[in-house]
Amino acid sequence: MKFIDTAEIKVKAGDGGIGMSHFRREKYVPAGGPDGGNGGNGGDVFLYATEGLSTLLDFRYQRFHEAEAGGKGGTNNRQGRCGDELILKVPCGTVALDSESGEIIGEVLYEGHKLLVAKGGKGGIGNTVFTTARNQAPTKTIPPIVGESKSLRLELKMIADVGIIGSPNAGKSTLITVISAARPKVADYPFTTLVPTLGVVSHKEANPFVVADVPGLIPGASQGKGLGHDFLRHIERTRVLVHLIDGSQETAEAMISDFDGILEELRLYDKTLLERPRITVVSKVDSLSGEETEAPLNNTEALNGFRNYLKLKKTPYLEISSAYRIGISEMLDKLIEVLGQK
Repeated sequence: MKFIDTAEIKVKAGDGGIGMSHFRREKYVPAGGPDGGNGGNGGDVFLYATEGLSTLLDFRYQRFHEAEAGGKGGTNNRQGRCGDELILKVPCGTVALDSESGEIIGEVLYEGHKLLVAKGGKGGIGNTVFTTARNQAPTKTIPPIVGESKSLRLELKMIADVGIIGSPNAGKSTLITVISAARPKVADYPFTTLVPTLGVVSHKEANPFVVADVPGLIPGASQGKGLGHDFLRHIERTRVLVHLIDGSQETAEAMISDFDGILEELRLYDKTLLERPRITVVSKVDSLSGEETEAPLNNTEALNGFRNYLKLKKTPYLEISSAYRIGISEMLDKLIEVLGQK
């Protein structure tokens, strides 16, 4: 199934039913009298969060959605039937915005969570309501109210415990294949991951947690460059961030630029993201001190320079090699520790 995380739709709540103006014509009831009933209310439009969904694809094909209108009031003071509400099933984590104003209407976060996005119109008032001692034959009615019409932008913000962020080719996709059953595309060129990937991680005796592999960020992502907004949106709800830096780069300066660049894009997009618990992880370190492995050595001079930079910044860090499963268990231990503190 194709992953679609945005959609533009129009919704129309049901109009209220017409109230009736009517008089009884009954045998043996010489006075008769008004008996026009009220119209029924129009149906509301709701978003309904469903765990079984993971994409907004269906809304790309059907863009207009309308709830049922209320029924017309009847004789003998019978009220018109209320229109059925319209339930639009969306993935958990969907946000609804007004397309015209950009205002956030609301969001649905968990299974069964409902959000009213368009209110149905109230039914019209029949003439019976206006009967008084001085006016026993009213013909007056009140017209129904039209149901709300709105243009909506739906945005899916994936819900995960941990978000893995980093530059293209930092090793995010490979890491998530090692720690979970998720199988994103992995290759030796940038932007192999074009949509977020979720994986469930089970480690030792801890409760399983969900990890999101967020597509690679580049300079200017906070302004939308390289689909930046589409990528950054998916880390807003993560509880912990794993900042992955490619430790196989040729110079320490390249690693430092990579590290600082991602943090700057987070700050420009939403500075509160920098306050979120974050674990710095140097990836593709295929030979760690004290480990015996057939893996090739990295550029140790460049890597040592970056290590010294992190120490000067007083930034704790971990080192891993997904290819050789080095440091993975220690990283998961740390994640479980930090998740337990939240």
